[in-house]
Amino acid sequence: MYKLAVDEDNKEIIKETKKNLNFLVQKVKQNEIKCFLSNENDTLDSYLEFHAGAGGTESQDWADMLRRMYMKWAGRRNYKFEIISEHKGDDAGIKSSIIKITGDYIHGFLKSESGIHRLVRISPFDSGSRRHTSFASVWVYPVISENIDIEILDKDLRVDTYRSSGAGGQHVNTTDSAVRITHLPTKIVVQCQNERSQHKNKETCMNMLRARLYDFEMKKKEKENKDLENSKSEIGWGHQIRSYVLHPYKMVKDNRTSCESSNPEKVLDGEIDKFLESSLYKLNA
Repeated sequence: MYKLAVDEDNKEIIKETKKNLNFLVQKVKQNEIKCFLSNENDTLDSYLEFHAGAGGTESQDWADMLRRMYMKWAGRRNYKFEIISEHKGDDAGIKSSIIKITGDYIHGFLKSESGIHRLVRISPFDSGSRRHTSFASVWVYPVISENIDIEILDKDLRVDTYRSSGAGGQHVNTTDSAVRITHLPTKIVVQCQNERSQHKNKETCMNMLRARLYDFEMKKKEKENKDLENSKSEIGWGHQIRSYVLHPYKMVKDNRTSCESSNPEKVLDGEIDKFLESSLYKLNA
């Protein structure tokens, strides 16, 4: 149709066939990407854990910006998300937070996002308007099925309760409803404060702990756990998987795939699909 339209100089048909061809290319691309999402965990939902690096308010604000980016991405795709826990920064941002994103193939899309993310910008908190470099970490692990049996012994757990610092009205300020569980053999820590009931928060914590232990064992079997823990050792220089530069030029670059964008504002507003797709292509190359 396109060739015929060009021969006859039919601009209306040329425009329509170009539109249809672009649509078909996008559908082919979507199906190709789904072929890459064939691992047993790729269909599962995901927990995303955020931690600010050294640097106080700067890094805490950056951790909050990263969390917003992934929640914006989820919203664009009509995925559901919820904040499981958060510890706010002293002046702005967050020191740490955990969110859960629910939808089709969430873990498959996000599994390669684990690592250190670097931001370069003119600081809004610096009266001298100087350029600052900030780091924050993102760790992604699957929400595992209840059918998967993970043995957790009571003697291996330390359970702490504390007052929630998040939203929830007067209730969170008067009762120790928030729960933190430490798995002593692995030093894995999970916490939840989004429910009013301590019992529900503990249940959510145990689900997260099962997911973390499952993820831990999977990476151990794949001989990846050592590299992951080494990269977690320092949230700073030399470890970043992606850099977001807002000044002196504008650029987002993934250090593993060399995928780039010259529009960091859109990326930070949730348009990260090109980075997710390039990581999938890299993993399946």
